[in-house]
Amino acid sequence: MASLPTGIRFITSFTRDQWYRAFIFILTFLLYTSFHLSRKPISIVKGELHKQCASHSKVKLNVLNENAFRDSAGKISDNETHCGWAPFDKKNYQQLLGALDYSFLCAYAIGMYLSGIIGERLPIRYYLTFGMFASGAFTTLFGLGYFYNIHNFGFYVITQIANGLVQTTGWPSVVTCIGNWFGKGRRGLIMGIWNSHTSVGNILGSLIAGYWVSTCWGLSFVVPGIIIASMGTVCFLFLIEHPKDIKCSSTPLISSKGFENGTNRFRVQKQILYTKESSKNLDPEIQNLLSDGENGTIQPKFVTVLHGDGGNGMAAISFLGALKIPGVIEFSLCLLFAKLVSYTFLFWLPLYITNVDHFDAKKAGDLSTLFDVGGIIGGILAGVISDRLGKRASTCGLMLLLAAPTLYMFSMVSKMGLEATIVMLLISGALVNGPYALITTAVSADLGTHKSLKGNSKALSTVTAIIDGTGSVGAALGPLLAGLISPSGWNNVFYMLMVADATALLFLLRLIQKELCCTGSRPGEQLQFKEH
Repeated sequence: MASLPTGIRFITSFTRDQWYRAFIFILTFLLYTSFHLSRKPISIVKGELHKQCASHSKVKLNVLNENAFRDSAGKISDNETHCGWAPFDKKNYQQLLGALDYSFLCAYAIGMYLSGIIGERLPIRYYLTFGMFASGAFTTLFGLGYFYNIHNFGFYVITQIANGLVQTTGWPSVVTCIGNWFGKGRRGLIMGIWNSHTSVGNILGSLIAGYWVSTCWGLSFVVPGIIIASMGTVCFLFLIEHPKDIKCSSTPLISSKGFENGTNRFRVQKQILYTKESSKNLDPEIQNLLSDGENGTIQPKFVTVLHGDGGNGMAAISFLGALKIPGVIEFSLCLLFAKLVSYTFLFWLPLYITNVDHFDAKKAGDLSTLFDVGGIIGGILAGVISDRLGKRASTCGLMLLLAAPTLYMFSMVSKMGLEATIVMLLISGALVNGPYALITTAVSADLGTHKSLKGNSKALSTVTAIIDGTGSVGAALGPLLAGLISPSGWNNVFYMLMVADATALLFLLRLIQKELCCTGSRPGEQLQFKEH
């Protein structure tokens, strides 16, 4: 009998549960990548919406040659003036561009608080699909302003507000889904890798938008809009909200040492006698625990279990109830200032590179992707360190402490040439995005499955929305402040970012002190299964 091919042996070495878990990991990664892919174009197009004014003679020559921009009446369209695209071709362009960012992010912050509560009460697949279709529509609508020669500032503001609201469906949904499938284990590492979708989306969004920004900036929005809407179709057809929907276990094989659940390990006191007859209605996870040998028969034994692990029969947690979970307020306020820094880079970095290094919009957009490459490294590094040390707050605090002086160095070194800019982009991206990534993923999942919830899994979306919603307030303020401060000099913007990082660190001091005092604790005390 011929031996199985190496590839087939590799495939069969994984269980059905592992294949489904890998599939959900990749699918949710791609779904949220498309969200960030659709947010990035505005930062790339800023350099095209307002360009340095050319000389009068050059403008006159360009107007005579711009046959491509003639309308149906034979008149030259003014969809691109010599200073950019009206109304962003005026001297107050930085304030107008900052208002666009603020419109999107303020709507996102307000909508996030509601989105988590709504998401707990609706099927994730339907809710996320709707959000992706709507986001694709509004992203495309912004780009259509180019093709229909729209110069009304209110049109772009309203489009940004609507897009900000519908994009809030994404984060609570994907975090809840990934939390259902990877609720226990090496959460920092797994979610550190998974959270790189943010940076991957930013990179792809920059490259796609940069491809058309100098020739037809409307496509810089239309193409990402089509992509996220297409991924909405994939979400509707393939997303599995919970492993129990297909009779899979929600966690990897349980070891005798215990079961990780959120931020604490705790012992459930009730002991129950299970027999073959009484175990028929148990979920696959408990049946695996009770099974004896390869035949899978159930042996009578006592097992200490937590009922309602999947949240069955439990009501969704209230907003105030989620705020009472220890650590939610501190990490939320910390994320407010950490996300302020991250989103200021997200929306203003290409324009900063254009002004300082004098690159065109495409080259500046391509170069800005290095910040996101550093963000991938920082997110994974933060997850690994926090898993190994068992100290989420301390890991965030260390990176925030290093980020502040690094930002100052970036503002100084970036003026010295391309090579120095590249190095500082990578380092700054790692230190700025590391805490942001850790708080929005592993920390949110830890707190959403805290021991005080007693196994109620219906709190994860609400807790995630509260943390990320508060962070989004900072995300809205950062780009707005950058737009207001940048006319006085980019150095002042960096001083503002350094103060924000220091403030974020202050909100974690109590949690850091608690972690350092309890050096023997891990990030989650495990749920013990005791056999008698």
